[in-house]
Order: sequence, then structure tokens, then C-alpha cells
Amino acid sequence: MLTAVVTRGVTGIDVAFLPQADGGEADLTFEESQDFCEFPFETEEEFEAELAEGHPCEEGPSPILPEVKELAWGAGSFLVFLVVMRLFLYPKLRKGMDARYAKVEEGFEQADAARAAARAEVTEYEAALATVRAEAAERVDAARATLAGERETRLAEVNAEIAAKREAAMAEARAAREAAESDVRSAVTDVTSKVLELAIGRAPTEQVESAVADVMNSEVRS
Repeated sequence: MLTAVVTRGVTGIDVAFLPQADGGEADLTFEESQDFCEFPFETEEEFEAELAEGHPCEEGPSPILPEVKELAWGAGSFLVFLVVMRLFLYPKLRKGMDARYAKVEEGFEQADAARAAARAEVTEYEAALATVRAEAAERVDAARATLAGERETRLAEVNAEIAAKREAAMAEARAAREAAESDVRSAVTDVTSKVLELAIGRAPTEQVESAVADVMNSEVRS
């Protein structure tokens, strides 16, 4: 019975038919296995030893399991990285984190101090404003009281001046009226005396003056 052997060449894939041995395995030589197997044995002794067990080709690496050297390189790289990280990178990172934390804390403390200072300034400003308002209210009240006193004093002075002028005017009017009444009385007495003298031939001066005074007094009272 022939066995189809597929080989991967430089230019493509080659297919060859080889006879089987009595044991059921392909009867390959070491030289043929170099072209036939994808992973051939390096020595003829290894080829003959595996061929007796029915394995003319070396088993390739597993596509799932990594090789030992890859595990070794990965573990070594990880250990080196761990050492570098622990001895050099982590202290620097820790130092930077501590510095950043200290800076943030300092910023918080400065912000709290600035907030407290601002509150103290606001309190002082409100106290000063209250004091200024109280002083302004006191000055306004004092000015108002002074103005009221000056106004009362001025009103009293003006009222006194008005009363004095009114008394003077009334006195002048009284004097003028008395003078006018005297002149009118004299004129009326003279006219009446002359009329009576012409009428009766004589002039009763005393009676005429008395009658004229009574008439004028009665008119003034009315």
C-alpha cells in the first residue's frame, strides 16, 4: 500500500507516494525525512530511535503552550522590571506622589487661611460700617437738633420783631388817627360854629365842640 506524503517545497507543495513497511509506518530514510518532515531530527540516531516507535518526524512545538525559554525570558524580564520598579521607579513615583500630596495640602491650607482672612476682613468691614453708620446717625440727629433749635430761636426773633413792628405800626396808626380826629374835630367845630353864627348870630363854641366830640365818639364806637 502506498502512502501519500505531502512536502512543502520552496516553490510550492509536493505530493509523493511512498510504500508502507510491514509495521504500518512509512518506510522513510533519514535523508527523505529531512524533506518530508516539517520538524526533522537533527541526527540519524534520533531518527532511528523514534522510527522504531513509529515517529519518523520530530514533534513540533505546541501552538498553545509556550516554550520553556520563552517562559524563562518572560519571568526574567518580569523580575528585572520588578526589581527596577521596586528600587528605582517606585521610590521616585512615591516621592512624586508625596510631593504632590504635600502641595495639595499646602494649597488647601493656604485656601483655608485666605478664606479665614477674608472672613475676618469682612467682619472688620461690617463693624467699621456699623460704627460709621452710628456716627453718621448721631451727627444727623445733632444737626437736626441744632437746626431745630436755630429755627425755634429764629422764629422767636422774627415773631418778636414782627410784634415790635406791629406795636410800632399800631402806635403810629393810633397817633395818626388821633391827630386826624383832632384835625377833623377842629374843622367840624369851626364849620359848625360858623354856620350857627350865621344862623343865630352867635357861636356857642363849647356846646359845638361837645356835640362834635359825642358824634365822632359814637361813630368810632359803632
